Amino acid sequence: MKVGIQNTVEILEQVHQLESTLGLKNEACRSKFLIHPDFTSKVFLFLHGFTAGPYQFEPLGKAFFNTGYNVLIPLQPGHGRSGDWKSQNPPPLPTDIKIYQKFVIKWLQIAKTLGQQVVIGGLSTGGTLAAWLALEHPQEIHRTLLFTPFLGSRYLIFDQLIKILPIYFEWFNKDASGNFGYKGFCLKALRIFLELGYQVLDKSQGCVSAPILMVCSEADSAVSRSKQQDFFRRVLREQRKSWYYCFDDSLHIEHRMMTKLEDNDYEELVITLSKAFVESDLTWVEFEQMAKRIAQGQAHDQIMRELNFDEQVFPQLSAMMTQGFGCEHLKCINPDS
Repeated sequence: MKVGIQNTVEILEQVHQLESTLGLKNEACRSKFLIHPDFTSKVFLFLHGFTAGPYQFEPLGKAFFNTGYNVLIPLQPGHGRSGDWKSQNPPPLPTDIKIYQKFVIKWLQIAKTLGQQVVIGGLSTGGTLAAWLALEHPQEIHRTLLFTPFLGSRYLIFDQLIKILPIYFEWFNKDASGNFGYKGFCLKALRIFLELGYQVLDKSQGCVSAPILMVCSEADSAVSRSKQQDFFRRVLREQRKSWYYCFDDSLHIEHRMMTKLEDNDYEELVITLSKAFVESDLTWVEFEQMAKRIAQGQAHDQIMRELNFDEQVFPQLSAMMTQGFGCEHLKCINPDS
């Protein structure tokens, strides 16, 4: 197996060489590969958000690497390139969704050479791609982590504008902390993800998916939480090993939820949720029962033994099921709220 690992490592080195040849906006945008010398029981493939870069998944990636797993966080097509990008010279983002789809399928195959079980995850449009992959290749994916996937804008008017306007748009928070990616883009480059979001919603009806963790936030003003909930409910009908968790508005966790650099002061909650989902085998019903038992004050040791939870992850997860984290009456795990 070490020979296979070495071959893949050489491919990853070629990726870094190509990125250097093309020229990167900064080192934060470079693909991140955290690889152990050996084939691991799990391998993680993370997909960053629109106009951003691999830096968004560094904390989560390092957490899983330190647990003993291999981690891939590739730079997506057209992203992270150096250049004087503006309305007259927009960044070279693809306007054909097939480019992204071929990209994620290629990386899925690479991931399979590094671990026995493949776990995929994505933020925003990266989450849209991960959701598509989970529906298209459920037998090849062990778990899927969706962090506020873009299935539509929070306000319908924005979807209409994305569909019709041929303009260059600059992010309102373009100068915010932790923003190492592009400051603007042509709307047609985002339009393809809106269309993919619609396709993912349609396909989730009656289609078996890989198990999915849906993570969203009440404070997210960018995307439609109702569509995320609708997607989760559809997935759940066919895939019972899926979980839902929504951060309370009081935590002020906005759309860029992966890192403290991007204004999430509760970065560790994202890591805790991800570890708990990946390392357990609970169905949605069992997850709900666990949360209720925690809320009722049952002994943690007993719950942990009965549900076979990691002794380090469980105390953190149980703490999240409290009013201190805005989880009053367990609304945090209620996809109908």
